[in-house]
Amino acid sequence: MNQKQGILLINLGTPDTPEPQSVRRYLRAFLGDKRVITLSPILWRPILELFILPRRPYTSAKMYQSIWSAEYGSPLEYYTKRQAELLQKKCPEAKVRYAFSYSDPQLTTALAAFAAEEITDLTLIPLYPQYSTTTVGSVSDEIMRFYQGKNYQPNLKMLTSFSERSEYLELLATKIEEQTKKADYDCVILSYHGIPQSYVKKGDPYEKQCCLMTKMLKERLPELTFLQCYQSKFGPAKWLEPALDKTLQTLPEKGYKKVLVVSASFVSDCLETLFELEIENRQKFMAAGGKKFDVLACLNDDASWIELLAKWSKR
Repeated sequence: MNQKQGILLINLGTPDTPEPQSVRRYLRAFLGDKRVITLSPILWRPILELFILPRRPYTSAKMYQSIWSAEYGSPLEYYTKRQAELLQKKCPEAKVRYAFSYSDPQLTTALAAFAAEEITDLTLIPLYPQYSTTTVGSVSDEIMRFYQGKNYQPNLKMLTSFSERSEYLELLATKIEEQTKKADYDCVILSYHGIPQSYVKKGDPYEKQCCLMTKMLKERLPELTFLQCYQSKFGPAKWLEPALDKTLQTLPEKGYKKVLVVSASFVSDCLETLFELEIENRQKFMAAGGKKFDVLACLNDDASWIELLAKWSKR
């Protein structure tokens, strides 16, 4: 059999439109994943259907509307698609696709297309720097379910995390250094997407990988002051701390009035970076007495980032 290579970039997903009905479909899929919410479905499903989905889509839709582009729609979909297109040019010998876990194009649809093309070697790259059961773990589950019972499975290579890889750290350190040379900051805040503390207690390595990434960036940029925080808390459970929003409100009184925020869990700009950081948390910091609040753009379609993806795709 002739060797035929495929490459699949995988991200979380996005509503089709910034309207409540579309946001509701997306949230139902996302919050219905047992890897994301580990509470028993018997308890969680009524909460989701009766209390969250009737109201939250309207609030979230307004957030999406504030970042939605009239030209290209969802920023997350735009940049994920761009990454796949640029990677295809770097890897003409392979077939490159992108997929989402909770929206179109679906992960299983992409896998089925590779199967129809008789791809023999498939590289899977979840676009999450750190491993968590809520992200990469869920992706892995879906991939295994797809191939279960199939007559043929390609050789699979999956990148489960890359936050500890030197080439990725060097790229991110370079971007941080370039920005800090353009403006003066009192500190650099590495903001990671949070997860419930209970998940970490059960063995999720996410927090350890976040702390290691912070340590390794500090080693590369010892002249800068780094702080580590977590964002995007959802629900009443205890999440990883310190929380970004609360931290930002205390920094000005401690003398940190000019900050650079780095979205350390994202490689593509999305709701969490463009709304939660750029708008929501900026307002909180400035209201508390802050003077300068900049957010480092995600790697998005940066040429060096595409080069890294191409390197990791090679077998």
